[in-house]
Amino acid sequence: MSVRKLKPITPGQRGRVVNGYDAITTDKPEKSLLAPKKRSGGRNNAGKMTMRYKGGGHKKRYRVIDFKRNRFNDVAEVKSIEYDPNRSAFIALTEFKDGEKRYIIAQNGIQVGQKVQSGEAASPEIGNALPLSAIPLGTIISCIELHPGQGAVIARSAGSFAQLMARDGKFATIKMPSGETRLILTACLATIGAVSNSDHQLLVSGKAGRTRWLGRRPRTRPVAMNPVDHPMGGGEGRASGGHPRSRNGIPAKGFRTRSKNKASNKYIVERRKK
Repeated sequence: MSVRKLKPITPGQRGRVVNGYDAITTDKPEKSLLAPKKRSGGRNNAGKMTMRYKGGGHKKRYRVIDFKRNRFNDVAEVKSIEYDPNRSAFIALTEFKDGEKRYIIAQNGIQVGQKVQSGEAASPEIGNALPLSAIPLGTIISCIELHPGQGAVIARSAGSFAQLMARDGKFATIKMPSGETRLILTACLATIGAVSNSDHQLLVSGKAGRTRWLGRRPRTRPVAMNPVDHPMGGGEGRASGGHPRSRNGIPAKGFRTRSKNKASNKYIVERRKK
């Protein structure tokens, strides 16, 4: 894993930091695992814009990822590590003995030719998916299920990981990437190791156009709007905008929006730090 700082031979390359892509082994995706990806441009089925600042961007095809890892005790071989335009993490192409191929989220340190497995019989090695009941305490994990059989929903982005802290009965205590400590059923699967491409946070785009290539349009500052458009708009001259808040008036800094009656509150041992 490495990043490169480019020489400023053009204005857009001044200060730009790009990924070295050392871990990538091929630039051709597996055709059988590609799916079309339609874009909405932030419009709903009636053509009305319901999400602002979306649109444009380079054409992409979706890579079908196996988040469930439900071929238990079957050994697969890692064939390649690939770039995925739909996520910050790298993905690994695995092939089972019967010829079936599946993409999985690549963990940091996973190698081509390595054997990966899922299920209780798997050893706690990088890339293997095990139930939380079979993982040694203190292990760094990622791609964690929140409900058994649901598929991975937690710690899937580049460089993210959680830690298995304790087990008590049917619950395991997990230290989440946000810093929150939470109880999760021990029947849920998790993958050993941190997610790949941890250098993603070091990248610098260098110019506004690169953000447009990702499908993100320029964002208008609320302070620059009129009072009819935003609670922070209006005022004579360059007014500060008052208290930071969202478009529908909810305070933006330090205000807790989580419901006090939410059913899953009882599973949170310690909240994340502000």
